[in-house]
Amino acid sequence: MRSSSSELKRELVRVPDEWPLIGHIAFGLIDRGTNLIQVRPVTTCPLCCVFCSVDAGPCSRRRQVEYVVELDHIVEWFAEVAKFKGSRDIQAHIDTVGDPLTYPELVDLVQALSEVEGVSVISLETHGPLLTERVVDELEAAGLTRINLSIDSLDPNLAKELAGVSWFDVTRVAELAEYIARCTSLDLIITPVWVPGLNDREIPRIIEFATRIGAGKRCPPLGIQKYEAHKHGRKPRGVKPMSWGAFYAKLREWERAYGVKLVLRPEDFGIRRAKELPLAMRRGEVVRAKVVGPGWLRGQALAVARGRVVTVVGVRDHEPLVGQWVKVRVLRVKHNIYVARMA
Repeated sequence: MRSSSSELKRELVRVPDEWPLIGHIAFGLIDRGTNLIQVRPVTTCPLCCVFCSVDAGPCSRRRQVEYVVELDHIVEWFAEVAKFKGSRDIQAHIDTVGDPLTYPELVDLVQALSEVEGVSVISLETHGPLLTERVVDELEAAGLTRINLSIDSLDPNLAKELAGVSWFDVTRVAELAEYIARCTSLDLIITPVWVPGLNDREIPRIIEFATRIGAGKRCPPLGIQKYEAHKHGRKPRGVKPMSWGAFYAKLREWERAYGVKLVLRPEDFGIRRAKELPLAMRRGEVVRAKVVGPGWLRGQALAVARGRVVTVVGVRDHEPLVGQWVKVRVLRVKHNIYVARMA
């Protein structure tokens, strides 16, 4: 694996039981008002994808720490959120800001989530660098329902370039995709990120590959993702995001050419509206918060207020603040994810 000085300086923070697991974008749980609950037990990733929207992997320049959540802690919080939503037709989607296969207790996590009342679907999103047939079999036996596998190019050299590491073997990942589709009960959806100017010619090849191996037993076989330039993400030189209109127009053109559904809706995956956890704070509000540790990105600290985790931005040095109660003004609130600044 390629390493860097920024990786060596990063601390791995084990999230203690005292920290809430609602409020942060990078770890814990995210409730966006549907029957699907996003589960984020870890933030690490072995790849350095050139288009990564969250600057993941060993070459990250913005991250100052990585987080890992203990198994019992995240399952306990998940069970409470599922209960709040009615414990009916609940979906657990493990979609970290890295790769979930770096979580050391992933199989146990899937098993525990499958035992929560009302859970009907457990899925995970990965680029597959750490997948093996054995891991696939263990996840299937534990209760995993679907793997969302991001294959961005079938060309080995281009796949390495996009992944940002020379050891990435997309041929092996493609073999595992075929194994999942043909030799297991798991559903498989191939989810390439379309990066204009870099992998345009690969998307039709990936469509043909997904349909040929039999991806999508119970869901659409493909979920093509549109590249977006995020504030804290990576921006490949010369690449400009295409408009949503142009993106969907091309998807519909490919739908007609290949006879496969590409313009997707939440209903295609059984996702429906469900009551959302109430907000603990409002934008513009000043609240007392206890600083508990370093923030995920440089210039941030982590605080707890009203039973939620809060990202405090604009912090030069978090260490003198840890353990202190401070006043912060809430800047952004969306789906119980909180960003604030010292008041």
